[in-house]
Amino acid sequence: MRYEIVIIGGAIVGSSIAYYLREEGFSGSIALIERDPQFAHAATTLSCASIRQQFSIPQNIRLSQFTLKLFRRLKETFGADADIGFREAGFLILASENGLPILKANHEAQKAESADIVLEDADQLTRRFPWLSTEDISAGAYGRSGEGWFDAHAMLTLFRKALRSKNVDFMTASVIGIERQGHRVTSVRLDNGETIEAGTVINAAGPNAGKVAAMAGLALPVEPRKRNVFVFEARDKYSDMPLLVDPSGIYVRPEGSVYLTGGAETEEGDGPADPTDFEVDWPLFEEVIWPVLATRIPAFEAIKPTRAWAGHYDYNTLDQNAVIGPHPKVKNFLFANGFSGHGLQQAPAVGKALAELLVHGGYRTVDCSAFGYIRVAEGRAFRELNVI
Repeated sequence: MRYEIVIIGGAIVGSSIAYYLREEGFSGSIALIERDPQFAHAATTLSCASIRQQFSIPQNIRLSQFTLKLFRRLKETFGADADIGFREAGFLILASENGLPILKANHEAQKAESADIVLEDADQLTRRFPWLSTEDISAGAYGRSGEGWFDAHAMLTLFRKALRSKNVDFMTASVIGIERQGHRVTSVRLDNGETIEAGTVINAAGPNAGKVAAMAGLALPVEPRKRNVFVFEARDKYSDMPLLVDPSGIYVRPEGSVYLTGGAETEEGDGPADPTDFEVDWPLFEEVIWPVLATRIPAFEAIKPTRAWAGHYDYNTLDQNAVIGPHPKVKNFLFANGFSGHGLQQAPAVGKALAELLVHGGYRTVDCSAFGYIRVAEGRAFRELNVI
């Protein structure tokens, strides 16, 4: 078999790339390879499925703004029944006195990109959200519009369903090898014994992206990191609650009649996840999260944990930022990796960008040049400061 484009990874990033390739007029053959077609362990479906414009880097803001525009015309794009349950309730990112300079600098970058984010001091926040304790809080950045959360499964289903009418071949397999001849990749070997000749290979393998790149003899500082999400019940319901991020990194948001929370993992001791480890680390809830929630929202002193899940996401150890575009020497190997928790919200924009690059020879909608691989080769960080 031979395909002009082989995409490794069929979750939201890979599916978005395939979708926009067809939308941009690419008529060649496309293979979309996914080892887990139920997406039981995919970063896409195990995420907290949120979208925000509160980043420190303009390029990240623009990527999410593209996806926001897609959300606003979802039915026009995917049909009258398209619905991902987008709840535009905002983000509230809090800062202590030590974190205030970064919060202010980030806010300036967001304002420059016309994001609807307001910076408020502790008194203003208390007036806006009476249930919030601003103990040790100097200010918070609140997204009045253009931020919130949605159904990740529904979003992925929209893209996968749309691809069924776009002549894209879905393959269920794991990639076990990539052949190279000089500065070109030539084929992809699958665990079912098949070998696929490829004109272009795109790495959209999520947490496994580093391993996929290594198969092609290329270094990519992306590894899986384990993250736990906990669900709890509380007597008090706050319909006006945004996704709140405490200075400790703990976050919480409502989800119907319950709440989701996480962010307890720390940099110290955090490292590559065992690919088979999806066990929930329950002590994180009792020992780390609950005390923070009770301090920040006093009504949450009495809550009841109900369930939880653990997932892996693709962590870029260089700068917690995406790597997008071709390898500078192996030009027919492209990256769409290392989103470090932002992949779901940025996938449509990245799919559009790579499709434009492949079909038209350059970025047209969102310039992703700053995310290029050359910085990895040079060890030069392009750091995103607002990683949640």
